[in-house]
Amino acid sequence: MVEELVTAGVTLASVGVVYTMAAARVVKQYERGVVFRLGRLRPEVRGAGFTMVVPFVDKLRKVNMQIVTMPVPAQEGITRDNVTVRVDAVVYFKVVDAADALVQVEDYRFAVSQMAQTSLRSIIGKSDLDDLLSNREKLNQGLELMIDSPSIGWGVQIDRVEIKDVSLPETMKRSMARQAEADRERRARIINADAELQASKKLAEAAEQMSEQPAALQLRLLQTVVAVAAEKNSTLVLPFPVELLRFLERAAPAPPAAPVAPVAPVAPVAPQPVQEQLPPAGPQSAPDSDGSISGQD
Repeated sequence: MVEELVTAGVTLASVGVVYTMAAARVVKQYERGVVFRLGRLRPEVRGAGFTMVVPFVDKLRKVNMQIVTMPVPAQEGITRDNVTVRVDAVVYFKVVDAADALVQVEDYRFAVSQMAQTSLRSIIGKSDLDDLLSNREKLNQGLELMIDSPSIGWGVQIDRVEIKDVSLPETMKRSMARQAEADRERRARIINADAELQASKKLAEAAEQMSEQPAALQLRLLQTVVAVAAEKNSTLVLPFPVELLRFLERAAPAPPAAPVAPVAPVAPVAPQPVQEQLPPAGPQSAPDSDGSISGQD
């Protein structure tokens, strides 16, 4: 009798161990377990840790809840301004409802990938080339909205979408390089013209100040000579300024004056009366053509 009881106990323990091993499941921290009982979805979702299912009746499906990084293959399209480009992107998404991710869509990864490719081609056709190159943040938001709208019903949430690279034809690259070079040359010319304007104003002010002091012009000339002579690679011919001669002439001392002999005083002369001589009375005479005077009796 005892042996039969021991045998039955061992049998029950073995069956219990086998049942436990068949029913035991372990769900990891980043996973959620969805149970299907005879093909029907159970309402409760198993969390992380140890859980039990009915062997041969229940089927446990584990769903990864981590953020998935999915590269989008490069898509070739024509922009709104008729430029052929190739654009690739990357999508970051995660599952927020494990049951919908298994029931509402057959393969949510494949569905998100196809939706991302379709949305990327649509964004290319609606955008200009300048937007693809410089205004990517706005395009990323529009692309994220286009992918996230249908994926909400799949239990998937789009976390972020980034346009990774934009490939241009070689002819377009050369054209853009020439455009950038021309724009930089235009800005360089404007800067040079502005510098010339400012320099001319300063030179005009300096000339006005130097015109009040002629010696300042000579000092400036000497400074220029020193700057040119420092190179020691050319012959310098320096004209002698006339203003320097005048400056030296004014600075030289005046020579002593020669002695002057004294002059004797002159006695004053008394004025003599002047007698007026009148012609003698008689008949008037007229001068001839040869200067002689002929009288009339």
